[in-house]
Amino acid sequence: MRFKKNIAAFVAVLFAQIVYAERSITIQSPDQNIQLGIMHRDNGDVIYRVLYKGKTVIAPSGLGFKLNVPALSLVKFNLLSADSSATDENWKPVWGEQSVIRNNYKQLVLQLADHSGSGIKLNIVFRVFNDGVGFRYEFPQQEKLNHFVVGEELTQFAMAGDHKAFWIPGDFDTNEYGYYTTSLTAIDATGGGKAQEIHAKTFFDKNATQTPLMMKSADGLYINIHEAALVNYPALNLVMDKSSLIFNAHLVPDATGNKAYLQTPAKTPWRTIIVSNKAGNILTSRLILNLNEPSVIKDESWIKPQKFVGVWWEMHVGKSSWDYSGSQVGSQQATKVPHGANTANVKRYIDFAAKHGFQGVLVEGWNTGWEDWFGQWKEDVFDFVTPYPDFDVKELSAYAKEKGVKIIMHHETSASVTNYERWMDTAYRFMNNNGYNSVKTGYVGRIIPRGEHHDGQWMVRHYERVAKKTSDYKIMVDMHESVRLTGLHRTYPNWIASEAARGNEFNAWSVGNMPDHETILPFTRIMGGPMDYTPGIFKIKMSYYNAEKKEQVHTTLAKQLALYVTMYSPLQMAADLPENYEAKPDALQFIKDVAVDWDETRVPDAEPGDYIIMARKAKGSPNWFLGAITDENARNLVSSLDFLDAGKKYVATIYRDADNADWSTNPEAYVIEKFLVDSKTLLKLKLAPGGGTAVSLMPASTAELKSVKKYK
Repeated sequence: MRFKKNIAAFVAVLFAQIVYAERSITIQSPDQNIQLGIMHRDNGDVIYRVLYKGKTVIAPSGLGFKLNVPALSLVKFNLLSADSSATDENWKPVWGEQSVIRNNYKQLVLQLADHSGSGIKLNIVFRVFNDGVGFRYEFPQQEKLNHFVVGEELTQFAMAGDHKAFWIPGDFDTNEYGYYTTSLTAIDATGGGKAQEIHAKTFFDKNATQTPLMMKSADGLYINIHEAALVNYPALNLVMDKSSLIFNAHLVPDATGNKAYLQTPAKTPWRTIIVSNKAGNILTSRLILNLNEPSVIKDESWIKPQKFVGVWWEMHVGKSSWDYSGSQVGSQQATKVPHGANTANVKRYIDFAAKHGFQGVLVEGWNTGWEDWFGQWKEDVFDFVTPYPDFDVKELSAYAKEKGVKIIMHHETSASVTNYERWMDTAYRFMNNNGYNSVKTGYVGRIIPRGEHHDGQWMVRHYERVAKKTSDYKIMVDMHESVRLTGLHRTYPNWIASEAARGNEFNAWSVGNMPDHETILPFTRIMGGPMDYTPGIFKIKMSYYNAEKKEQVHTTLAKQLALYVTMYSPLQMAADLPENYEAKPDALQFIKDVAVDWDETRVPDAEPGDYIIMARKAKGSPNWFLGAITDENARNLVSSLDFLDAGKKYVATIYRDADNADWSTNPEAYVIEKFLVDSKTLLKLKLAPGGGTAVSLMPASTAELKSVKKYK
């Protein structure tokens, strides 16, 4: 699935200019818009900075490490050599937002030795792309350093101004926070943020944020800081020193307070800085993917993007229960409701999926153990193979096969990860034997081994073990409550999605997700990989299920449709109940039509926290789909359709907010219109507060050329 053309393998100091009197190195991106500067000072400090078209992106910033074993600060170095090379190649992902990705960069490798005379050597590898910079540390195999313990990574990101930032609090266990939009100096997560309903979280510093971190400077630069290829290492948080506007790296610790245990040869994840003067270019950057290793799966034919429905939302809205006894997991109420994962109900979902062309049916609460685990920090909860008495595994597997639908397995680990690792082989064999080819894993709660964190090195290694082992059984995996993604789906394309952020379900039983939430996530969480956000909710207000409930989804129905385009995932759920879709078959049609795998992605216009217009071309198809979403403000936007084939007519089916729609007062009002359009059309988009527009664009038939009116 990959091809490449290497234009330069290794050319020493071809693109780097080294002035030994100043010990400075400069390397530019292939298009020369980005400039990376390295300074090796007389005292041994190694400093880097990044410019974009002459504007400062990263002011001079430090690099280094604190080691606990051996006890040493690696912050001052002797420069042994500096070598450079260039690469320009194309590769094809198994699935994705583009069918072909260009990997074009210039590379600089600094070979360093500890300035104190310990003899320890360290390399820093920089890659400069047209859309940003990636760098990582490499500890080569060496006599003076073998197994070692990282106390802290001393990487800095010095900001050039008090930028506007879109951030969530730094945390070792959760990323399910709502986003703040403030200046850098106004970052303050006192008390651990505003999402108090999160069960397992570990707040550590009011000035800390998580990555991906999105910023906008006063002079119009869009800057994104994250990491790529997070393997055998803890996740990165950033702590702001407001006096200097410097972000300092802060790694997630283990149970003893150490950050990582490494053995040479070893390498860290890439630290990534993506920059542009256009917001849409941030969304179309493939820098993070390019910094990950190619797929390790030889036969990828079984990995299939899909849409699915599931026995899931009905539990969140209180219609049914995960627990066989009828008690709601985590609820303080004694009200009993029916068990959702019963054979008859699952058959109903299978029938709906088969009728409407959905490939999968997720079933949660099918297995024993849901009664008493929530919040208990209990180790042996689930065995992942024993169903409740009302869930007939064999009958449902046969029924799904007859209907041409796959049941999606659910493995809630209760964060008892040691237990899950003992059961994985048995659970995956059970899946193979019963026709399941996909699993949704969950990690709700405090991690076991006790004292470890969701985003620490031990768990990062676990997530990779799950990706590897599921691939051995030809199983696709969707991880919830996991570490945020860093592009590893290139290496393990069966790792088809993750949640790893505040998803749509929070709208059912909490303060929910504010209307700007979905306009921020593509610039933050989704930068690292696809998100299982579970869009497609048609009954917006939860009072529909219980008159006393005040909760609601903070969007219009039309925006829920648009999310299938703007919130990227090759695994997309139609999350609402079958009966709610059957009541609105005309709106359901967009969910049935929209693709989940793409040849091309365009962003006609976007502004983080405000609005996004995105268009995607379906894989191997002439059809395009466009999604436009806004925050709490109504907007009138215009989008060019210049991505369409010139000279061709298309039927644009537009699913838009009704004129009186509003996310708060009238969220389900929508209008569907059809027009003939072409590549010269300027599409006018009227978005209600919290609203959106979804558009399918399909080549017009001869009959449609005569019957469908032209767009004006």
